[in-house]
Amino acid sequence: MASREHSQHQNQTTRKVPLFPLLSLVCFVSIFAVLSSIRKISVPSRPHSKSFEFRRSSGSGRRSPGESCDFSDGRWIYDPNSPARYNNTCKEIFKGWNCISGNKFNGRALVKWRWQPKHCDLPPFDPVRFLQMYRDTSIGFVGDSLNRNMFVSLFCSLKQVSSEVKKWRPAGADRGFTFLQYNLTLAYHRTNLLARYGRWSANANGGVLESLGYKEGYRVDVDIPDSTWAEALSFHDILIFNTGHWWWAPSKFDPTKSPMLFFEKGQPVVPPVLPDVGLDMALKHMAMFVENRTQPGAIKFFRTQSPRHFEGGDWDQGGSCNREKPLLPVQVEKLFSVKNNGTNVEARLVNQHLYKVLKGLGFHILDITHMSEFRADAHPSAAGGKKHDDCMHWCLPGITDTWNDLFIEQLNTVKFRS
Repeated sequence: MASREHSQHQNQTTRKVPLFPLLSLVCFVSIFAVLSSIRKISVPSRPHSKSFEFRRSSGSGRRSPGESCDFSDGRWIYDPNSPARYNNTCKEIFKGWNCISGNKFNGRALVKWRWQPKHCDLPPFDPVRFLQMYRDTSIGFVGDSLNRNMFVSLFCSLKQVSSEVKKWRPAGADRGFTFLQYNLTLAYHRTNLLARYGRWSANANGGVLESLGYKEGYRVDVDIPDSTWAEALSFHDILIFNTGHWWWAPSKFDPTKSPMLFFEKGQPVVPPVLPDVGLDMALKHMAMFVENRTQPGAIKFFRTQSPRHFEGGDWDQGGSCNREKPLLPVQVEKLFSVKNNGTNVEARLVNQHLYKVLKGLGFHILDITHMSEFRADAHPSAAGGKKHDDCMHWCLPGITDTWNDLFIEQLNTVKFRS
């Protein structure tokens, strides 16, 4: 009897043993399921400042968000269905750039060409989405009249979808507007050299330059920014700089009659240097000034040189630009090759200086040069009854709309990465 009871007890014990690992397995699976569900819950990211709340944009071509692309390598494709971003009634368009109102023969046709990079797409930006994404933001264009060309293009594109605009010129700007519904401000700060400059005449009491035979010229303080933009750095969230055209402008800075005389720390640079050396000096000082003075989180772009298309001479030598369609690659090289040292060689020369000085600094390069070299057809030329052909600025609407496509695509990429 005792033996049978002992056997029964042993059998009962044997049946109970598997329950422990079974319960453990059930607990483990339950815990794993709970943890997995927690991991699937999205964790809110670190909040951005109000002025830079970034929302991912859809429709960025074949590129993944943040993926880089060489937008400068591509070709122009004729698209008869391509609409103008805005019409010629936008009041901010300078009369000399309004090729439709100025009755340029291809004023309407030139916007039918679309830039197609080789390895990705460059979609036209959506002005409504842009206004929404960059609400409470201030954007400053700092540079010569080619930057104004770009500024007007962006303004007219946005004005087409948001008409509640107030004129406002912040911090020394030449022109400025705020889109009231979105509190987005665009401003243009005019500066030809970035550095401060003005007329210089020999002192009757003599001096270093006077002893070298200089009687007059232009004083360029390479380490002092032009007052039109010096205070803008504390205001703008996004900045687009350029300089270049005036450094190779013998009609303005005649090397004999009115040369550029460079000063540093208030003293003349002796021996006097040529404009290309002065450009390097000014770029270094201005770049460091920007690096040290911009507000935290500001995004800085430097636009490369916009090419001119004078053929048959310079602007004051009967040069013209009467092309009906973009140039072929072989024509581009003939016109712009540094080896040929032609009338329009300044674009690539200036870029050599820009890339050398800006390397390693916190500027994003907006490379519009090569895509623009093809567009000999897109300048105002003699539209509007000009005395000389304008083969430097661009028709509006026109190619600077594509510059802004590139600018906004790169800006969105920078914001996505940050």
